Amino acid sequence: MAKRRNTFSGLTSKWTTKVKPVMKNAIVAALTVSALTFGSGKAMAAPDIELSTVFHVYIQDEFVGTVEDKEQIETFIQNKLASMEETYRDIDLEVGSEVTYIPEQAFQFNPSTQVEEVLNQVESKLDIKASASTLVIDGQEVAFVKDEATAQDVIDTLMLEHVSKEDLEQVEKRKDHPNQSLPQLKENETRILDVKLSKEVSIAEKKVNPDEVLTVEEVVKLFKKGTLEEKKYEVKAGDVLGEIADSHDLTLEQLLSLNSELKADTVLRPGMELIVTYQKPLAIVEVNKETYKTEEVPFEKKVEEDSSMFKGDTKVKQEGSDGLEGVTYSVTEQNGREVKKEAVNSTVLKEAVEEITIKGTKVVPSRGTGSFAWPTNGGYVSSNMGYRWGRMHKGMDIARPGERSIKSVDNGVVVSTGNRGDGYGNKVIIDHQNGYRTLYAHLSSISVEPGQTVPRGAKIGVMGSTGDSTGVHLHIEVTKNGKLVDPRTVLGKE
Repeated sequence: MAKRRNTFSGLTSKWTTKVKPVMKNAIVAALTVSALTFGSGKAMAAPDIELSTVFHVYIQDEFVGTVEDKEQIETFIQNKLASMEETYRDIDLEVGSEVTYIPEQAFQFNPSTQVEEVLNQVESKLDIKASASTLVIDGQEVAFVKDEATAQDVIDTLMLEHVSKEDLEQVEKRKDHPNQSLPQLKENETRILDVKLSKEVSIAEKKVNPDEVLTVEEVVKLFKKGTLEEKKYEVKAGDVLGEIADSHDLTLEQLLSLNSELKADTVLRPGMELIVTYQKPLAIVEVNKETYKTEEVPFEKKVEEDSSMFKGDTKVKQEGSDGLEGVTYSVTEQNGREVKKEAVNSTVLKEAVEEITIKGTKVVPSRGTGSFAWPTNGGYVSSNMGYRWGRMHKGMDIARPGERSIKSVDNGVVVSTGNRGDGYGNKVIIDHQNGYRTLYAHLSSISVEPGQTVPRGAKIGVMGSTGDSTGVHLHIEVTKNGKLVDPRTVLGKE
């Protein structure tokens, strides 16, 4: 360690003072003055020689200069500390550097010319630190705040964006009494069970630069903004660059900059992988809650067959009614978005009653089954039922079949055949003995007679263009209990 000495080799006085980082109000100095000895070692008075004490100033063991009055340095340091405390209000500051004074006796010394230079050196090397609390995630320091209470305020502020203050207080109380039973929830009532961050956040004490100390609002914003994470997107059929960019909150230019091999006119192929980025929060607020709801339980439907009833006939043996169930759900939300929901308990409040329907299976050739077949061998619908040319078209037209045979759509009895001069040309009417009747018009020839029983799919004639017809086709009409029915709703597929 360097030390100022006068040119008189026999002078060996020494005085050391240290300023510790935690000492703000006083700098303790100890003074030991050595004796002046000459020759044989006898003490000699030197009234004609004036001795003075000077102080060599060190910061962190580095020599910064010599002064006659160490109080000048101490006052400067205290003023510097006070000035910074005015700037950084509510932050606990302290001198972070060790300041050491080593005294020495000198015959002649004029330090006045060095004071300003020493003070400049002290200012440049002096390190003033803030006592702060640091929030640590996965062993990494992520932010500094003024104290532990402020650090807890950061965590509470994040949580209060997703739960109420009352809910948060209730959660903390229950943590103190983990075995306490909870009352039964009422209908549509929800209870918060736990609120936590997705990552463990610890708080530690540290001395830092005052500029690094953040406010609650700044740290909350940092937690939510987090860091940019790289993510890959697999191109699907029909994707375009602009839409991919929009869906990931990027501009087209940003997407292209992340994927240097792409240009604005690049043709995308399914399976290509593009780099996209997204903001990953430092920690996510996870809320676990339970909710109770009453829900309807749909009744089941059961069909019983009865061979004594005609096929196509049905009757209700027992009316069905929905049941009622009380269900408790466990729900997990992350940053307000539901990510998991499962039923953890259910209670039957009202039993569901199944519906029982009896279905007839008895088949006779003269009675329809209620299930209609397509009346031609293929073909297409050239005109549907509805208004056309200013009047009602009562049925459906089918044209261009594979071959021109016309078939009965269901079992039944032929009640009328022939051309009655009513515009239908050659027509056949079949009564299916279950409320349905079908009419087949514009036939070129007829293969059945009135009173004849015909099974489903039996040939009854050949497609033609008789009567008021513009071309070869089948006009078919369906009625049920005397009322027209749109054939599209009851005919099987061609």
